[in-house]
Amino acid sequence: MTYYAGTPSAQAELSELRRLKTLLPPELQSWVSVESTTEVNPPLVRCEEIGKDQVEIQIDLAKWEQLAMDQRNLLFWHEVARIQNDTIPRDGWEMAALAIGLGGAVGELWVQDGLLLLLALGLCGFSGYRLYMKNNGDTQLQESVAADEKAIGLATRFGYSLPNAYKSLGSALKTLLEQTPNKRQRRSYESRLQALRRSASKAKNRAQQANEGLK
Repeated sequence: MTYYAGTPSAQAELSELRRLKTLLPPELQSWVSVESTTEVNPPLVRCEEIGKDQVEIQIDLAKWEQLAMDQRNLLFWHEVARIQNDTIPRDGWEMAALAIGLGGAVGELWVQDGLLLLLALGLCGFSGYRLYMKNNGDTQLQESVAADEKAIGLATRFGYSLPNAYKSLGSALKTLLEQTPNKRQRRSYESRLQALRRSASKAKNRAQQANEGLK
């Protein structure tokens, strides 16, 4: 995205990026940056490694500004939580390893070296398994639900009450669900909402039990 410093929209975008940077926990501020995405038709928000020990949270500000402030905050903390949980997408070595393994297997079949053939097949199997786990829908959902839980904790760390944190994240997920035509992505949002409702119910019960214990 190109910025024109004198225009109100550009100033508003820069102001929002600066605001989001203040929502980073202090321990992340030195190596996590927040930028506007430059892609065509990008996701609303995502994380990307941009170098050794450097991560960038990329925002589609055109879509972002259509959300309420509390919705933005919780979706932002979801990405922060993914960084803290070390579950952000990375440029994988698995495809390269799979190609090397397949090439090696074919070569060893030709020269008939049994040990090297087993090593090549082992490399194929391991890299294939890693690719499967990386793209497995259940694994991705578990990571998202874990990030949602940690996002709630981050919100309370920044001054939200627990009920308002749950309410804001739930509202954000409902909005994304309504705006998303992709069926697979919609199912993911629905599953996250269900998990969030269960978590909120458990948190409410714990709070009630704690209050009863004080009486």
